[in-house]
Amino acid sequence: MEIGSQEYAVKTLTPTVRCNGTPPTPALREGPYYKPDTPLRTSFRGDVDEGVPMVLHGAVRTPEGKPIGGTLLDFWQVGDAGVYDDDGFRLRGHQFADAEGRWRLETVLPAMYPGRTRHVHVKVQPPGGAVLTTMLYFPGERRNHLDKYFRPECLMDVRETPEGWDAAFTFVLDV
Repeated sequence: MEIGSQEYAVKTLTPTVRCNGTPPTPALREGPYYKPDTPLRTSFRGDVDEGVPMVLHGAVRTPEGKPIGGTLLDFWQVGDAGVYDDDGFRLRGHQFADAEGRWRLETVLPAMYPGRTRHVHVKVQPPGGAVLTTMLYFPGERRNHLDKYFRPECLMDVRETPEGWDAAFTFVLDV
């Protein structure tokens, strides 16, 4: 399977739903491109004219598997041109997980840019809890092992569909 110039091996990954004492999702650096006060929205598709469609979805849970409803999720990423929007809120926004801890974002596949592998940034904050800043990564990227911030615990379960890419991840928060 190929997206752009990147080869992907299709395989079934271990589900990211972790229970029974699995460690929390690791914190990773925010980077220089975070902007606060993003708009509330569940789709970035109107922000770009081109790009491979992607649905990013998942849940927020405790290490024991209990859903954490009402969690704030704030996403930011590059589009297919590999550039962050510094002037506005293109490919940026926040949403809240539902009562079962589920969330869903319609976006586009982020490009790779110099020095980094393909990724999506996110801040995750449960009601009344601390903010977790992390990044989500794509399996099969040849640059994953070269990116000094890459963590295999942050790999999404990704598959190609007729409509584009489907990527799933469950955040595990120690609350």
